[in-house]
Amino acid sequence: MSKEMHADLVIIGGGTGGCAAALAAARMGRSVIMTEETSWIGGQLTSQAVPPDEHPWIEQFGCTRSYRRFRDGVRQYYRDYFPLTTEARANVMLNPGNGWVSRLCHEPRTALAVLHHMMAPYVHSGRLTILTRHRIESARTDGDRVVSVTVRGLDLEERAELAAPYFLDATECGDVLPLAGAEYVTGAESQRQTGEPHALEGDPQPMDMQAFTYCFAIDYLEGENHTIDKPAQYDFWRAYKADFWPDRLLSWTGVRPATLEPVRFDLFPDKDWMSLMGYRRVVDKHNFAPGTFRSDISIVNWQQNDYWLGSVIDVNEEEKARHLEAAKQLSLSLLYWMQTEAPRPDGKEGFPGLRLRKDVVGTADGLAMAPYIRESRRIKAEFTVLEQHISTECRGTEEAELFVDSVGIGCYRIDLHPSTGLRHYVDISSLPFQIPLGSLIPVRVDNLLPAGKNIGVTHITNGCYRLHPVEWNVGETAGYLACYCLEHGLKPRDIRSRQEQLIAFQKLLVQEGVELAWPESRPV
Repeated sequence: MSKEMHADLVIIGGGTGGCAAALAAARMGRSVIMTEETSWIGGQLTSQAVPPDEHPWIEQFGCTRSYRRFRDGVRQYYRDYFPLTTEARANVMLNPGNGWVSRLCHEPRTALAVLHHMMAPYVHSGRLTILTRHRIESARTDGDRVVSVTVRGLDLEERAELAAPYFLDATECGDVLPLAGAEYVTGAESQRQTGEPHALEGDPQPMDMQAFTYCFAIDYLEGENHTIDKPAQYDFWRAYKADFWPDRLLSWTGVRPATLEPVRFDLFPDKDWMSLMGYRRVVDKHNFAPGTFRSDISIVNWQQNDYWLGSVIDVNEEEKARHLEAAKQLSLSLLYWMQTEAPRPDGKEGFPGLRLRKDVVGTADGLAMAPYIRESRRIKAEFTVLEQHISTECRGTEEAELFVDSVGIGCYRIDLHPSTGLRHYVDISSLPFQIPLGSLIPVRVDNLLPAGKNIGVTHITNGCYRLHPVEWNVGETAGYLACYCLEHGLKPRDIRSRQEQLIAFQKLLVQEGVELAWPESRPV
């Protein structure tokens, strides 16, 4: 069965950037259709089960107003619906999980609820239509424009042709780009191409991409046995050791990303904040009335379950399925190893009390609905952000390159995980940066915009432009950009090339709570 649907804006991908784009366009009075492959909108925040990775000033500045509304909504959700302790309830900066990766470690289901609350007015009014469990199959184009995209329902096998004046690619892998014939790049560029000090010295490697990860949630019940069945690929992963890794992957040995020095991790050390269980902990039971939670709950997104033996981008379906399954097997094997063989401080082996929390991620196998994809296809853009624009070492100053066409800001280290080329971490300092409008504009296609990690960055600069607040900012800006173009009868490249239009668009962004520049002084 096939049907036709029309809107002012079609967003393919309901992840972090897609949700931000949908909210922006709906606020501007536009009709929006947003599709999502999984059952949950939210991407990194929900279906991928990744607590927010954010910069140190996030509580004061450095994100859009709507992203701050989301963060405030998360805290309010716990205050409204959970029996918090008196101390936790009084904490203005409540961190539900007290995980040390973020100032706001929360459960994926909480993020999902808050996003639905934020979108409710537009969904209820009919302005926003969300099609979950729908995957893009094809795109129809006419010259430099996308005319429509066809999506397939994954449950009822129905198809829908979605037509609109503007399309946003908010998929995790940039899936619209090849189907629409848009120019894009993948993998690692060479120094000859970009001049970046940390780019490859030889030829570019389009299939050399960052590891991806199937996250999962666990708690720990001492004295109980929650050991899962032995995973089918356990023997392989138990023995696997990459040449560049200091020990077997399934071990307590990892590396310090910035120095590549070996380091030993502990599951339950004396100082909780140093533990793996405390790293991405999304529920600290001590924040809640006694008896609410039997245990803390943590998300396992660790070095030990990064999958780097192949890419899921630009490969055939059989190979893609093989790598996705292998990544799942790695995560399940890590859990089984911890339950049965992991060395304990008391000299014994295994922690059978580790319990896979399937309910936390909403799946039957206990793994996140979707893998955490760190690196997408990237548009060939009017402007590409390079390491030279943002790296502390390259700049030699305390300020990143200033972009006159800034449409947002972000901050994070350049953090590249081991890659499918079996290359090690690249973890280097970067400066608080801006998001240039030119990085959102494809070199040719007029009405297709990136709304996630698929903007004009390189393999290197993707390492700091890929995190939650920046992806949200990119998606939100793309939503406003499409609306501004519709209102004024312009193309995105017209706005960047005409000073009066650029200034007017930036004024709109500021009015809507998008920060375009960092404060001159920031707390240490």
